[in-house]
Amino acid sequence: MIPRLKDAKYAGNYKLKLTFEDGKEGEINLESELWGEVFEPLKDQALFQQFKIDPELHTVVWPTGADLAPEYLYQECA
Repeated sequence: MIPRLKDAKYAGNYKLKLTFEDGKEGEINLESELWGEVFEPLKDQALFQQFKIDPELHTVVWPTGADLAPEYLYQECA
């Protein structure tokens, strides 16, 4: 089963508060994931905050083309 992200809110300092369709909720700190060509620009917190939930991928995406697998977000969400 692929988890489906229902809601995401910025929680400060590269953290997102996530809610999945199955009711799981939690927070994830993505600061250590911001490396590489697509993710490095997201160290700019103003750009990091421009995420959206992609309705087809059911995960967060950024204008840089960056996205994270919903399975990863679900597993790391505490």
